[in-house]
Amino acid sequence: MSASTTVLQRIPHRPPFLFVDEIVSESAQGLVARRTFRTDEDFYRGHYPGAPITPGVLLCEAVFQTGGLFMARTMAGQGSPTGVPLLAKIGDVRFRNSVYPGETITIEVKLKESLGGFTMMSGSIKCGDRRVLTVDFTVAWKVPGATPAT
Repeated sequence: MSASTTVLQRIPHRPPFLFVDEIVSESAQGLVARRTFRTDEDFYRGHYPGAPITPGVLLCEAVFQTGGLFMARTMAGQGSPTGVPLLAKIGDVRFRNSVYPGETITIEVKLKESLGGFTMMSGSIKCGDRRVLTVDFTVAWKVPGATPAT
């Protein structure tokens, strides 16, 4: 499955580093997305060859990109200038089950709090009925070309 047009319009990520295929549902408090990990994805060749599993860091990235999708919709609704989501903080990551080639995950992010230009969220992944991971994270919205803080 390739990424939907909506996904590609909202965040700057592109294959091979795009880990969200489609948005399933949205609300003012969160967003649910989906991703199918194809058996031919290159990272499987080197991540536990012969018994591949999806790297946990890529599962976390799927959550963070889903958070970016949520932020893009939220910021557009507030009339904010075009920007990009930047990960600012990661906390309390818990891995519960593995994801294997060919499986589809459901990714959910929920708004916790917005404060001082940062948005705190919680994220989770399920694969069918299996809980895969939970993570808390913070995203900042930055306008391209803005001068970095020193």
